[in-house]
Amino acid sequence: QVQLVESGGGLVQPGGSLRLSCAASGRIFSINTWTWYRQAPGKGRELVASLTSGGIATSADSVKGRFTISRDNAKNMVYLQMNSLKPEDTAVYYCNAFLRLSSSSYYDNYWGQGTQVSVNS
Repeated sequence: QVQLVESGGGLVQPGGSLRLSCAASGRIFSINTWTWYRQAPGKGRELVASLTSGGIATSADSVKGRFTISRDNAKNMVYLQMNSLKPEDTAVYYCNAFLRLSSSSYYDNYWGQGTQVSVNS
């Protein structure tokens, strides 16, 4: 069974920084794409940033230049470095891994439980 566990959320003042981590455990053959999503109160879930196994990174316009996604393939982990945080970044952040369990299985999506990020003074 695959589990994704996020950590690193918390309360920070505007302009501050946080680093989110997400670790995948279980019988994993390979992870194709890591993605961070977020969901603010009363809003839908939105893509924040993603990173493929080939190193192609994409991010939402609202976080460009402030957030950086990175991954550690050896540890099956992904990170989200968040700088210059704004109150509108307040949300629950979820990691998603598009992975497969064996060389013959299909890729599927797995989700973490979410970690709260709150930005206010």
